[in-house]
Amino acid sequence: MQRAIQGAPPGFDNLTVHEQIEHVQALWERIAAREDDVPVPERHKAELDRRLAEVEAAPDAGRSWEQVEADLRTRLSTRR
Repeated sequence: MQRAIQGAPPGFDNLTVHEQIEHVQALWERIAAREDDVPVPERHKAELDRRLAEVEAAPDAGRSWEQVEADLRTRLSTRR
């Protein structure tokens, strides 16, 4: 039996899991559309600054997305 979540909108618990996920995604899209209204904690800003400084200090230290993706696809293909 499904447990009702406190604060869920009326009828939410009667939706299928797929419908609930779609509902939550739609809500998030509405929130994200107003990005200037979404507060960003100072610790997140500090972490972004730290990571940016790290990349700028050693721009060739990482790998491109294409390299990472190719490695992942190789790994996944050997598991099948």
